[in-house]
Amino acid sequence: MPVLCTHHVQLRLWWRRLGRRSATFALALLAVALVLTLSRYAAGPAPSPPPSSSYGHRLPALVDITLVYGAIDKGAVCLDGTPPAYHFLPGFGDGSHNWLLHLEGGSWCRNFESCARRKKTNLGSSAHMDTRAEFVGILSDDQSQNPDFYNWNKVKIRYCDGASFSGNVQEEVKNDTGFFFRGQRIWEAVMAELLSKGLARAKQAFLTGCSAGGLSTYIHCDDFRALLPNTPTVKCLADGGFFLDVEDISGRRYMRGFYNDVARLQDVRKIFPHCSSDMEPGQCFFPQEVAKSITTPMFILNPAYDVWQVEHVLSPEGSDRENLWQNCRMDISRCSSKQLEVLQGFRKALLDAINEFKKRRDWGMFIDSCFIHCQSMKALAWHSPSAARVNNKTAAEAVGDWFFERREVKEIDCEYPCNPTCYNVVLDQPYKED
Repeated sequence: MPVLCTHHVQLRLWWRRLGRRSATFALALLAVALVLTLSRYAAGPAPSPPPSSSYGHRLPALVDITLVYGAIDKGAVCLDGTPPAYHFLPGFGDGSHNWLLHLEGGSWCRNFESCARRKKTNLGSSAHMDTRAEFVGILSDDQSQNPDFYNWNKVKIRYCDGASFSGNVQEEVKNDTGFFFRGQRIWEAVMAELLSKGLARAKQAFLTGCSAGGLSTYIHCDDFRALLPNTPTVKCLADGGFFLDVEDISGRRYMRGFYNDVARLQDVRKIFPHCSSDMEPGQCFFPQEVAKSITTPMFILNPAYDVWQVEHVLSPEGSDRENLWQNCRMDISRCSSKQLEVLQGFRKALLDAINEFKKRRDWGMFIDSCFIHCQSMKALAWHSPSAARVNNKTAAEAVGDWFFERREVKEIDCEYPCNPTCYNVVLDQPYKED
């Protein structure tokens, strides 16, 4: 009301000063302005500009956790006896009949002490898992971030057994407190539930995994294929999972000893048909040995300077008493020239180990020269303007080309520091060993 009164006084002044004709003209202009204003508001607010189609224009999907039904009755349980879990994001469009499964990683536990610590975390108990998970990288439903698999059914299978879904000790193990080593049963229970939810009718299926989950992918790739006899295309991808059986900087095979402990604790040797009696149990656990018997098409995604392996396979703390490798383990740009020579030797060991698989026509590989670990589960490393490129292809593009047979993919990068596109991590603190 005060605004209307003010306008009324102003009109009376115009009437007196300008005369009847001028005031009439002014009133007409005011009426036109009022009509235009009212019509603008009647039409509603101006539309917001469309979201940018550039990379990462929206937040990742948050997917609720699902506990495996009836798993406890089957003995398919985490280290602490809780049921295993997964996160399921349904596909859409022309991807609704295709399935991508991802096996979570997270190292291993080698003895009762480390397993006791582990079962109080999300890596040993579903009671400690986040109820929602971000789907990024190869799990993203954003086409700009995941061009070939964005609209597939996608499942993140949580890791809680401590031995890459491979242990199968019949009874609960007692050592002050109870432990269940049932990774193989977890694998079987999760697969059974997913088959009933539509996986059995998949037109294309892709088993993937990262780190310890990458090792799981090597272990279960042929099992996965056997579960899907009516699916025309079944393939596997192991990301950051080609752990090497090499000497560390002190001359001992630290990782073999570590795997020996895991294999004995969880009795995993019996699931490996390739494991001969003259081999140490830990040897059977290395991907170079596991992969020899794989007949399903497999893709090896690995950095030549895997940051986890540099820290725990090549230069574990027990082999570096004077902490000479501390800076190099955290940041490759801080490695000395002598340490870089050792790293180049480590790269050569990886290339030698995968050479026999490079000859397999239906296998693919993407070995970049970056200092990183698990690239398929990092949005920036999988497919983004900042992602590493080998022969002008990101990891996502290379994997897609291989899966859909657009070309043969055997990408081997040059030695560090040759690739300026590399996304090299700088650690604030060391990776945990277990």
